[in-house]
Amino acid sequence: MRVISGIARGSKIETIDSLKTRPTLDRVKEALFNILQNDIKDSIVLDLFAGSGALGIESLSRGAKKVYFCDNNIDAIKVIKRNLEKTRLIDNAEVFFGDYTKLLNKIKEKIDIIFIDPPYKSDLGVKALKELINKELINENSIIVIETDEIDRDIKELNDVRGVTIIDERKYGRANLIFVKKRGNI
Repeated sequence: MRVISGIARGSKIETIDSLKTRPTLDRVKEALFNILQNDIKDSIVLDLFAGSGALGIESLSRGAKKVYFCDNNIDAIKVIKRNLEKTRLIDNAEVFFGDYTKLLNKIKEKIDIIFIDPPYKSDLGVKALKELINKELINENSIIVIETDEIDRDIKELNDVRGVTIIDERKYGRANLIFVKKRGNI
């Protein structure tokens, strides 16, 4: 896996040997960042359930101001830190180990772009979105991207979340991306 574009373009990203962690495929990552390309520069990003940190690192490489990384797997945290050092992007990153709900209590600013990429077959994507709303971490321009393999379940649950709306859905093989914004700001 490599950084696709920006100042760290071509840098190899280390991944994690774990059945619980599934890296976002390069073709999915490339399509995702083509969609977000005009929103990345100077943004505050949250890479929730970060795994290897590939989405957050790609954001930093493309000009994000700051990225928060969070994972509850200590091996993932070690890989994220090594990847940040290798790409020389560590100065604009904060890496948190532990449960995402505890991390969200530590963030004291609104997040512009949020990647929610929980383990497949979990229902953590929508739960995490609800936490972000409850803690008032999204603003009127925030873009939330949920990666899931249970698109029907997640869309049904997202339609019941007050204050947000689905603005786009994309399917890339098994991976599905759902783009969400605050309602009334689309």
